[in-house]
Amino acid sequence: MTPLLEVKNLKTYFHTREGTVRAVDDVSFSMEQGETLGLVGESGSGKSVTALSIMRLISSPPGRIESGQILLNGVNLLDLGDEDMRKVRGREIAMIFQEPMTSLNPVLTIGRQISEALELHMGMTPKQARNRTIELLERVRIPEAAKRIDDYPHQFSGGMRQRVMIAMGLSCNPKLLLADEPTTALDVTIQAQVLEIIKELTTEFGTSVVLITHNLGIVARYANNVNVMYAGRIVEHATAHDLYKLPSHPYTLGLLHSIPRLDEALRLKLDPIDGLPPDMTRPPAGCRFEPRCKFAEDKCRAEYPPLEDVVPGHSASCWVDVKTGKIKEPV
Repeated sequence: MTPLLEVKNLKTYFHTREGTVRAVDDVSFSMEQGETLGLVGESGSGKSVTALSIMRLISSPPGRIESGQILLNGVNLLDLGDEDMRKVRGREIAMIFQEPMTSLNPVLTIGRQISEALELHMGMTPKQARNRTIELLERVRIPEAAKRIDDYPHQFSGGMRQRVMIAMGLSCNPKLLLADEPTTALDVTIQAQVLEIIKELTTEFGTSVVLITHNLGIVARYANNVNVMYAGRIVEHATAHDLYKLPSHPYTLGLLHSIPRLDEALRLKLDPIDGLPPDMTRPPAGCRFEPRCKFAEDKCRAEYPPLEDVVPGHSASCWVDVKTGKIKEPV
């Protein structure tokens, strides 16, 4: 069975005066219809650039997709012309951007911004599109949707704007939704409401979701599978359950140890990851996490570890067994 989305050896670089930034550097993964895939990592790890590459929204210059394949139902999106790609965006793939105030057009009503896609991709008349827009706004729980359809973005709170973005993203029933940190800058209560709306509607429509976040609590609750990214590469892939049960990369271990837990004593201090990510204009030859890793060995500085199975369905890119702290024995 063909996966819904396959990303193969994707490389997206940004060419600047200071050098070439390897923002996404040989990333591969796949996902099935109806799956929610968590994409986790700190700022600058390449999560958002991966999503923008899938949408083919990389600004050129300075950015460019150097090589790789992005297959949606077996069709390589990188082979499509601009006009064909515009037909895919919104209809086949949609994206909820990180900051809705900068993503929504301030001079158009929110109703017009949603109905435009319905007229373009679904062939609806203006009246049909308006009625459908009201229905969508009601589905994302915006009060008095029939009145608020003619309001502008600045007339909505942050949480309401994010609900508008969800309605816009799901308006044409896309097969794949890319949610780029959809709860940024929202308080905890509103975060939960927004995520529950996404889960409810994507489950109803059978939409697959790439959930981009740095919040491992969100991943535990909403994702089926998880890719952990660091310095432009995937360093661990597992089901959400296995990732928490058996973290197998030192970076994943560091992320889990740096967040508070309700099942541990309050007196215990958090264990932050020391240091900074590498300069991606000059990434190290070996493991990119090595300068910050407490398990690092000479081999880690010399050679980049491949992404290999720890157990079936769970892979990690590390020379060291984090349970023993020693170099893994060759299989």
